[in-house]
This record gives sequence, C-alpha cells and structure tokens, in this order.
Amino acid sequence: MTDDGKYEAVCSRDARFDGEFFFAVSTTGIYCRPSCPAITPKRKNIRFYPTAAAAQGAGFRACRRCRPDAVPGSAEWNARADVVGRAMRLIGDGVVDREGVAGLAGRLGYSARQVQRQLNAELGAGPLALARAQRGHTARILLQTTGMRAAEIAFAAGFASVRQFNDTIREIYATTPSELRAARPGQTARFGPVGSGDGAAGIPLRLAFRGPYAAAEVFDYLGDRALAGLEEITGERGARTYRRTLRLPSGAGIAEVDEAPGAGGWLECRLHLCDLRDLTCATQRVRRLFDLDADPYAVGERLAADPALAPLVALRPGLRAPGAADPQELAVRAVLGQQVSVAAGRRLGEALLAAYGEPLQTPSGGLTHLFPRVERLAGAALGELGMPAARREAVRAVGAALADGTVLLDPGADRDETEKALLGLRGVGPWTAGYIRMRALADPDVLLTSDAAVRSGMRRAGAEAVDSEAWRPWRSYAMHHFRHAAAGRANDEEHRERNDR
Repeated sequence: MTDDGKYEAVCSRDARFDGEFFFAVSTTGIYCRPSCPAITPKRKNIRFYPTAAAAQGAGFRACRRCRPDAVPGSAEWNARADVVGRAMRLIGDGVVDREGVAGLAGRLGYSARQVQRQLNAELGAGPLALARAQRGHTARILLQTTGMRAAEIAFAAGFASVRQFNDTIREIYATTPSELRAARPGQTARFGPVGSGDGAAGIPLRLAFRGPYAAAEVFDYLGDRALAGLEEITGERGARTYRRTLRLPSGAGIAEVDEAPGAGGWLECRLHLCDLRDLTCATQRVRRLFDLDADPYAVGERLAADPALAPLVALRPGLRAPGAADPQELAVRAVLGQQVSVAAGRRLGEALLAAYGEPLQTPSGGLTHLFPRVERLAGAALGELGMPAARREAVRAVGAALADGTVLLDPGADRDETEKALLGLRGVGPWTAGYIRMRALADPDVLLTSDAAVRSGMRRAGAEAVDSEAWRPWRSYAMHHFRHAAAGRANDEEHRERNDR
C-alpha cells in the first residue's frame, strides 16, 4: 500500500489492516492501530511504520485507547519464506529472549550483522527492538491480569533487570508499571486482555484475529483429532472450550480456548503455566494452532476469483488452516495417521500417549499427559501400538531425525529444506511431508492432491482440471475448502442456515 492508501484505511478505521501497519501522530507522540476509534489526525501529522517496534524506536508511545500491541500478527510472516519472514516467526516464539541475537542468527544460517541489517532495512527495527516490544506487551498482560509483584513480572516477561523493565514500560506506555496496573481494563474494554487481577483461573488473554473467523470448523477439525489425555473439548457446539497440554521451553502448561468469538474480534483464552517465562511462547503457539494471524480478506479475494472455489468461499467465510501447538508432536502424529482414517490415527495416538507420554504432576479434568518426547520415541519398541513393522520404524526414524536436528521444525525452519529432509526418511512419503509442512510449519500454500478427501472435494466442486497455481499463496485454505466440500450436501445446508442466522 502507498501511504495515501494507508491513510484512507485510517480514515475509515479499517480493522482489516490492524497488525499490517501502524500509524503515529507527530502532534501527540502516540502510535495506533488503523482501526483506532479516536478522531482521525490530519494527513500531514501522520507517519506510518511497519511494526510497533519501529514506532517505539522513533519515540512514540502506545495509544491507551486502541492498544496497538494487542493486534493480530501480520499474515505476511507466514506467507514469506525469506530470512525476514523466518526471523519474525522465531522472534514471536521468544527465541531472542532465550538465545539472544546470536541464537536467532544461528537458526537462520546468517551472521548476526546480516540479520540486523535486513530487519532494520525492511521493518525499521532490529531483532532486539522487536523482542523488546514483545516483552513490553507480555509485561502489560501480566501487570493487568495477575497479582504478581513487578519484580517477578520483569523476569517472567524476559527482561534482564527490573530497571530495564521499568524503563521499557515508561518508554512504550508513558506510564509506570504501577500506573499501568491501575489502568486494568474492565469487562467492556474493546481491545486487549481482561483479567480479574488474581490470576487464580490462569492468565486470561484475548487472542485477536482479523476479519470473519470460522470457529466451528476449527473446533470440529481439532475435536475430530483430539487425543484423550492430551486434548479435550467440553461444552455444546457453539459454546465449546478446547483444552490441551503444552510442552514449553521452561515447563509444562495448559491452554484453554473458547469457541465463541468476542464481539471485537478475538478468542478468549486462558493459560496455566508452570513457569511464566513461557507466556510469550505459549501465546504464539496457540495463535498458530488456531491460525489467528491469517488474512481472510486476501485469501477470499484470491480463491473466490476461481469459479469452482467461489461458492465454497462464500459458504464458509473466514475458514482457517489449523497449525500445530507442538510441531514435533504433529510430525509424529502425521506418521501415525498415514494411510488410515482420522479415527484410526487418533486411536494410535492415544495408545502412544498411554505407553510413552509423560504424566502431568497434577491432572486437570481430562488432561493427564504431555506428548512423548521424540528422544524417547527414537529408541522405543512401539509394540503396544499394533502397527506394521514398517510404520513403527518410520515413527522411530522421525523421532531420531527430530532429536538429532536432521529435521528442523522450529518456526524459522526453511520449509523447502525441511520437506526435503523429511522425504529422505524411510517411511515418509509426499503426503506426510506436505501435511507436516502445512501444519507444523504453518505453510499457507500446500495442496495435497493425493489426499482422498481433497480429491473428492475437487471433483464435487468441478476443480479437477483447474490450474492450482492461480490459488497461490493460499492453497492450504483451498484444500480445507475442498475437504468440507467432500463432506456432502447436508453439511453445506447446515452452514447456509448458520450464515443466514
């Protein structure tokens, strides 16, 4: 977009662009999201920035009204496979906080200086500034949703010292931590997390998304594949809660996400963490699982241009492509699900969890285990699963490759190289490698034409002879539309009735 086009989006308070860019007002010294409800400033007083960190680096503070730090992430970072896109995914996962800029650069295969130069040139901020902005957002959440002392919050959010924490809060929000805590939003707040202040029910978050969100389809998809003991869905359709255990860098956790979207465009989430240093990482993994940074407007525009896909897109606006909360877990489960039905794959996963999973210290409802570590699966007999020997060997091969780093599934992994490495493992074919690429690496441009349900949906939609290149870079979403098309006419009528309501 040109700056004039961005200004038009600001004038119309267009929420489609929240997270895609930020604008700052020179006369007030604040920066906002495009949909900020405040009076629109004059064009001559506005500057545009690609990231919140760039606006902060230019000396602007976050707007207290629109909370620009609580926007969805840019869909561009998932679509891009270059070093900037990979770096942004890794920074979001907290790699800079855990491993520093050197660790980030090492994962990307570049020098720290090269990474710094490329991020500064394109985003107006380097890796430290981007991570610092993220730490400030995490600290605000903890200040406003828990009763923790400020010093505890400083280290939980990833700051090296209390002084650094205080300076950052003052710079980003133009207030002290105690004043920011006193400004905790109420239940009617338009943006940002809402909490009781005691943290007894976990850390409550509002996970923002843009555009329509087909929550029922996402919950159906996850529910069909949920492993008892690792995941559960409670409640009635339309008001369900998805719960699962998480293996995080500093300890275990449990995530709970409600199906009913909030009126302001968010999903209610609660995180129960053994170590609060995992808050940023856990939040990003839940966001990837529910595909909350997608741009349904861009996806819909591209796919609806195809006559075969246009009716499917109109039937399910905001359809998402679910990712993975644990990429290594997803890879193992993909191998278990090869050439069997979804139900059979789920049964194998539950048998694996019962035999090799790690029990939670304190079970929570139906959640009792963490998924097995890949190091353990690499040398496991797996006789309890009742699978053919070749399939057991494939599970061990994937576990060993993940354990020794032959296959990398972190958010910044090179997707082409990872797929090539997967295909080099015995027992891993194109469907499995593509499925792992789509979900574990959140690639929005995967089309598994060998999938029986996808082929059936393409036949039903009349898309078999269509050139799928026209659907790039959103072919993963096309594939999900075809899977739903394969479910049959009764399923379509149900969705038409829901859309009418």
